[in-house]
Amino acid sequence: MKYIKFEYEMLDNFDINTIKSSATQAFSDLNEKEENKMTGWVDVENIISKQEIDEIINISKEIQNKAQVLLVVGIGGSYLGAKAGIDYLSDYYNNNKVEVIFVGNSISEKYLEDTIKYIKNKDFYINVISKSGTTLEPAIAFRILKKLCEEKYKQEAKDRIIVTTSKNTGLLKDISKKHSYRTFYIPDNVGGRYSVLTPVGLLPLAVAGFDINKILNSAIETKKEIFNDDIKNPAIEYAAIRNHLYKTGKDIEVYSTFHPNMRFFLEWMKQLFGESECKNNTGIFPASLVLTSDLHSMGQLMQDGKRNLFETFINVDKEKVDGLISFEEEVEDEDKLNYLKNITMNEINNVAKEGTMKAHKDGLVPIIKISVEKQTEETLGALFYFFEFSCAISAYMLHVNPFNQPGVENYKSNIKQILNK
Repeated sequence: MKYIKFEYEMLDNFDINTIKSSATQAFSDLNEKEENKMTGWVDVENIISKQEIDEIINISKEIQNKAQVLLVVGIGGSYLGAKAGIDYLSDYYNNNKVEVIFVGNSISEKYLEDTIKYIKNKDFYINVISKSGTTLEPAIAFRILKKLCEEKYKQEAKDRIIVTTSKNTGLLKDISKKHSYRTFYIPDNVGGRYSVLTPVGLLPLAVAGFDINKILNSAIETKKEIFNDDIKNPAIEYAAIRNHLYKTGKDIEVYSTFHPNMRFFLEWMKQLFGESECKNNTGIFPASLVLTSDLHSMGQLMQDGKRNLFETFINVDKEKVDGLISFEEEVEDEDKLNYLKNITMNEINNVAKEGTMKAHKDGLVPIIKISVEKQTEETLGALFYFFEFSCAISAYMLHVNPFNQPGVENYKSNIKQILNK
């Protein structure tokens, strides 16, 4: 694939041809089943119109000119993709066009209170994201932040609140219409965890200063590669390998990265796979590690714990650095690091990757490696589409519907019943 390199080790008895029929059937299911009314994301080239893209870009420029902060109110798929993408493309110490702060993804009073204190003397916009508008966490945050916006900006408040919601029905749609908020729509046939390439993810990414056309175009290119290739396409092969490992007793997948700014990309993956395929007492439990730091807490488990797991490394070959850090030989060598002279930290990190993979392989952990060359808009769009597609195929291979989440609805209902007593 143009942007993604796919490799695996410790699967000596794996032959995709042995489960080719299962993978082929999953691909057919993705295109034919009635529940595929939720597969609008598959045809990514049609997921959003040029007019909508232009509107997103125009509003993002307005926000950049008039605000220091964008508050994105949402939970789960309504924020994880945008957060993952912004972190993936940003410097660690924010230098984006506008600071994007994500709220409404917990019920922590202190977090919301501290956010309000932080933005008290800053100009801000609000982007509230919810298909229904009834999800408790963002609904609470939006009520409080909406009031704050109205008190600060008076009549201008309605222009500083942007709604992303369902087009035809829903409480948030009604609120938006009542107050004449500018509104973007989530396609009816796209579920939350597959919505990052809709206005859900694209508006925050554009506000942060990133090129959403590059993100979309690379996703479209990745889709073409997948659909033009045979069953050995990496996106399908990844799903097939996961299915094979699950059948051999590997029911935990550990996503690992050596890049701290990919922490939320792994969180996005955890929701995508966990909510899509873990149903009917089946599915692979998704976990994540950010290395090398987590090696000092979880390395023992990975190396020598129960062998019911496999590891998928999300790797970046070349970090975006200015080369400001170098090791020079010191006369006294009091810290005993002279052996690192003329070696960059990126080279050291790559050696750490190799050493960790070898150790885990020696510990009989099956290894999958998914790599991009650099963290760019193009590789981000490719990764988003690659994993969405692989996830849906993987779920169908487990004979579950990738697009519902009955367990989530159950706990939401329980919370509301208890609070209404």
